[in-house]
Amino acid sequence: MKSSALALAVIVAWLDGCGSSAGGGVGGSASSSESGSSSSGFSSGTDSSSSGGASGSSADGGSGGVEASSGGGGVPMEACTNPTFTTSSETGGMTFGAYYVYNNMWNTSAKLGPQTLSACSYDSWYVVSSQTDQQGAVLTYPNVQENFSQTIASFNALTSTFAEASPHVGIYEDAYDIWFNGFGAGHTELMIWVDNEKQVPAGDKVATTTLDGRAYDVWKTSDSSYIAFVATATFTSGSIDLLQIFNYMVTEGWVASSAMLSQIDFGVEIVDTAGGNGIYQFMDFSITAK
Repeated sequence: MKSSALALAVIVAWLDGCGSSAGGGVGGSASSSESGSSSSGFSSGTDSSSSGGASGSSADGGSGGVEASSGGGGVPMEACTNPTFTTSSETGGMTFGAYYVYNNMWNTSAKLGPQTLSACSYDSWYVVSSQTDQQGAVLTYPNVQENFSQTIASFNALTSTFAEASPHVGIYEDAYDIWFNGFGAGHTELMIWVDNEKQVPAGDKVATTTLDGRAYDVWKTSDSSYIAFVATATFTSGSIDLLQIFNYMVTEGWVASSAMLSQIDFGVEIVDTAGGNGIYQFMDFSITAK
């Protein structure tokens, strides 16, 4: 494998400015907080999919990308190059309107390498991470997230857009991580993997289904506490009808329509960066709820 390192100087040379301004929100939903949970559990410190083996995904650069001369993924013109917030703290993050951008180096029981998150806004940020595979364990899940407190049945519509570009090396996956009924005992965790390499979800494969025009392999644990929809074809940007996926789960009996949506995250689960720095770009994100 070639190195995943992309020099920041190269990014700056290619790009100019942030993709969008900070702020923004979502109608009909609770605002993000700094004390919620995320794929790894914002406060619990246990990763949602660590039992699923090595998390891995490589993005193909996203739409509208330009290929940087020194490395893996395409670096889109919308990428953040003049961040207003930077953190290398394991729990560092910042609120932007209704959203929270979180460095989330959750797996402190492992030997973590350095990771720095830099954000222009909730929908324009990137992470530089250097991690070494430790028996397939998910080590970090930098993400953007929003908190909610309403039942599945109460939504008339719930959609999300995203765009990402990742370095095509190492082990990681770009994914939504969605929590119902809190983050402790009795929760249900839903992951939607949009871009996966070398990762096998927890549980067993129980179905293949097409929702919102995209095919997914569906994996779940026997108690349905963890459910993963893994796209059979990588897509690095687009819109997802989250409510359609929720309702499919309800129909299958995996979650109740009365289940409380607690949080929606989108980011990258990192296991290994192939001996160098991996740069993971996020150029678009929104949640629209009705």
